[in-house]
Amino acid sequence: MASTALPPADLLPVGRRANIPYRIVRLIGVPLLRLCFQFEVEGGENIPSSGNYIVIANHLNWLDEFALQLLFPVEPRLHFLADPKDLVTRKFQWWLIRNTGGYVPVVRERHGDQALFHHVDRCLEVGGAVAIFPEADYGPKEGELLPFKKGFAHFAIKAGVPVIPAALSGTKDLWFRKRVRVVIGKPIAPAGHSPESLTETAFQTIKQLLPEYKEPPGRKLLRRRLTHLF
Repeated sequence: MASTALPPADLLPVGRRANIPYRIVRLIGVPLLRLCFQFEVEGGENIPSSGNYIVIANHLNWLDEFALQLLFPVEPRLHFLADPKDLVTRKFQWWLIRNTGGYVPVVRERHGDQALFHHVDRCLEVGGAVAIFPEADYGPKEGELLPFKKGFAHFAIKAGVPVIPAALSGTKDLWFRKRVRVVIGKPIAPAGHSPESLTETAFQTIKQLLPEYKEPPGRKLLRRRLTHLF
């Protein structure tokens, strides 16, 4: 099977500033998300007011990425790691991504791919922020974590940027007006850490931040459709 070609880094609009298409997408998307779900945020004051950073979070469903985009500032622009294999075949989605940014391509089966490191390093060098789900897959259920991969730690140590931990609760199963909680922890400075120690520190931090989840009673409108929307 032929390998999947990553788009050249210089074709992707990575950077600190949010361009007009990116702002338009947020202008439309944020009200839609707030209409469909009830977001409760703790620790918003822990987001740095200047400089760039790496955001890490547990991963439960498709809403996680959108929740972080909604809750973090428009600048520095947040860039997610995503697999381009399907995106490049979907003309509208690929056009949207190419014009708004917010994306760093990664092919999952290419472990240690230097092109990925180049893309992420470049994004951080020009002042962009990066969001990574270090479990690299959906977690098994609310309140449980898969082991973290070390990639984010390598990026943070090399770039000298803080790691912002975010714990997501309520996104595994979704329904209309579902309550979603996001707890943002204090920045973790990479200085003095090895990739292994930074990974373990981040894992334990998010584990402690995760709020207890109890499924509420009552009607759950559009549960199947919203849970499996993407």
